[in-house]
Amino acid sequence: MIGRARIPRTRVAGSVGRSRAGALRALAMVLGAVALAASAEPATRTVLVHLVDASGTGRPIGHVIVRDTAHGLVLEPALAGLTPGLHGFHVHQNPSCEPAERSGTMVPALAAGGHFDPDGAGRHGTPWGDGHRGDLPPLFVDSNGHAAQPVLAPRLRVADLAGRSLVIHGGGDNHADRPAPLGGGGARVACGIF
Repeated sequence: MIGRARIPRTRVAGSVGRSRAGALRALAMVLGAVALAASAEPATRTVLVHLVDASGTGRPIGHVIVRDTAHGLVLEPALAGLTPGLHGFHVHQNPSCEPAERSGTMVPALAAGGHFDPDGAGRHGTPWGDGHRGDLPPLFVDSNGHAAQPVLAPRLRVADLAGRSLVIHGGGDNHADRPAPLGGGGARVACGIF
């Protein structure tokens, strides 16, 4: 009987030892997953926006919060000091709001480059179409110069924005290259860097 009594004790002790080792392995896997998730690209970012002119970056006019949703990227502006009306609103290729020279003239935020176009579409289009992925819905500025209406960019995610800039143009955007190129938005009047 004594021999038989020892076998269950050994099995119980072994099971407990295996359970503890399994629990420690599970805990290590959970902690590793948490650390990996914490180091991943955030699902929400805030970009500070400044006025721009041919001499460089000017005063801040607010910010835009960007966040991933099931339907794409939502951009939530909180801006003031813009001209009322619709403005072209785009993600640009480079992380710069500095002016650059074109044909002997300094152009505001030209260092931001062209519209973000990782697919090589080579044309302006609607935010939900097959043009540049950086083509956003127009930014609406109310009669007091405030922009607070969110817009949706269904083909973008927060992860796409790293190393890019957000540009607001002086005029509206018809989402075509005709009659004027790049939607006819005109001069770059404000910019922020992701």
